[in-house]
Amino acid sequence: MLPTDGTVISPAFLVAPIAYFLLVCLGLAFARHSAITAGTRRARRFATALRRSLGVATRSVRLGWHHLRDHRRRTATPLIPNRTVAIAGLALTVLPPLAVLAFSPRTLYEFPTDNALPDRQISVLLAGERLTPPSPLPPAVFATAEVEMLIPYAGTASRDWNLLDDQFRQQLLTVFKVLKESYGYEAVLLEGYRSPERQAELVLRGPSVTQAGPNMSYHQHGLAADVAFLRDGNLVISEHDPWAMQGYRLYGALAEAAGLTWGGRWKMMDFGHVELRRRGILPDRHS
Repeated sequence: MLPTDGTVISPAFLVAPIAYFLLVCLGLAFARHSAITAGTRRARRFATALRRSLGVATRSVRLGWHHLRDHRRRTATPLIPNRTVAIAGLALTVLPPLAVLAFSPRTLYEFPTDNALPDRQISVLLAGERLTPPSPLPPAVFATAEVEMLIPYAGTASRDWNLLDDQFRQQLLTVFKVLKESYGYEAVLLEGYRSPERQAELVLRGPSVTQAGPNMSYHQHGLAADVAFLRDGNLVISEHDPWAMQGYRLYGALAEAAGLTWGGRWKMMDFGHVELRRRGILPDRHS
């Protein structure tokens, strides 16, 4: 409707609410459309066209705002009594974005499902069949020069799965299974249970090996494990290997999804270490 005093409203001012509506809806679509974050060629073309549309809408809103500011004395009076136009403009501005939010099944900052870790698969495995430990590897695998240089104590460590806590064993085997089936990494148990005497020996090797004294580590309770990866029949331990580092990241994320604590998040990072913490086992936080 036109104002009763003959004032002519600029088309730029009339288009401002519509441009604002397009700006909000396109912005929401950009933030919520998971394909845009996937990095595909089609998604990038869509994102480029969307940014251009956002730029046009933004310029239209800015032009309408400048017109309102420059002609507020002439336009404010005839618009206030026109309740129909005011209500329609308010509905056009507010309701469509709210409808987009209400009917969208995704949350605003949801990450792409393609890169999501299979937490549901882990939950199903933990609630389903009991997994059995893999066959032990030949002792020569743990006696190479590289292994001795990185972990001098690996050759005499216990890798007996039966000495681990039953719940912890199933959680760790579940992580191993998903790592291999979903990502192609074959994880290897370097050490599980550790006697108090061995813990005391390792403390003497310095803080780079361990800072926990006897009976101050979850290893003494069968609730901790140190892990590396097997590639072409050889152990790969060092995180300086990009392939191994990617494996440790996956391993840590899967372990946390299974309810374990990963040493890769500690101040003194221990990428191959995981443990199942329980109240009353240790007096303080140690590994």
